[in-house]
Amino acid sequence: MINGAWSSLLPNNPPADGASNAENAIVPQSSKALTLSSHGTHTSASLGAVSPPIDANRLIRGFRTGDRKFDAGNEILGIGSTTGSLFNLLDGWIAVYSLLPDGRRQIVHFALPGAVLGVLSSGHMPSNVGAQALTDVVVSVVPMSVLKSRLREDPEIGLRLAQSVARERDLAFDHLTSIGRRSARERVAHLLLELFTRYRAQWPGNRIEEMALPLTQEQIGDATGLTFVHVNRVLSSLRKEGIVQFQYRRLRILNPDKLIEVAGVDVEIAKAWLDQNSSRSDDRRRTT
Repeated sequence: MINGAWSSLLPNNPPADGASNAENAIVPQSSKALTLSSHGTHTSASLGAVSPPIDANRLIRGFRTGDRKFDAGNEILGIGSTTGSLFNLLDGWIAVYSLLPDGRRQIVHFALPGAVLGVLSSGHMPSNVGAQALTDVVVSVVPMSVLKSRLREDPEIGLRLAQSVARERDLAFDHLTSIGRRSARERVAHLLLELFTRYRAQWPGNRIEEMALPLTQEQIGDATGLTFVHVNRVLSSLRKEGIVQFQYRRLRILNPDKLIEVAGVDVEIAKAWLDQNSSRSDDRRRTT
């Protein structure tokens, strides 16, 4: 175990709190926030796969069978299991992962509110990944039998499900690229940038500069293919360089340009997209 204040910033034990993302949102008075958002940005990394989450209420309205709550650490979907339902994440964080025979875990991606889980295992095909609650979570259960009948009435639902699966695939591909080609420093920076960008997408138009980050260093390691010690070293370096700040399970981006550079995201493309998105936000305000 690594001693000192840094270990307490990202504890090696799962967080006990499961506060909703909306409750943890911070809209700053200054403009020092990370200015990337994520409505399908065309940067050179996984940010291109990041877009606003599926509107859960629109997707499941009228045919969900009820909400289910899972405590942090509980399994929502087990490897090898089959389900007769989809799970629409309404609140909390979920880790989607695979396991090796010796018990080593690889987190494929982190599901945030709006994600749809169990698409590929909702029929007769067993799931090749598991899903574990990282915080207390709330999911809506959508029976496949009911969904199939609704698909005939509203084909857009099928399109939105396909978009959800495509986003998960793109994120998984990019995580594979990170593990195979990026340095340890690039992997961690890229993951932080991705999560922050996806988090901000839930509040378009708001310059949110902090986010709840309910991850342990071990979980970051499982997502980046790094050891706990290596993750600790990289996070400590990013903090000492004034790029990021961690406090009470929260992440603040202090130097967004530097984080973008370290993560290997094309700065010009990102800023060009940002200017376009800001213009859209201004247009919306003028028309309301």
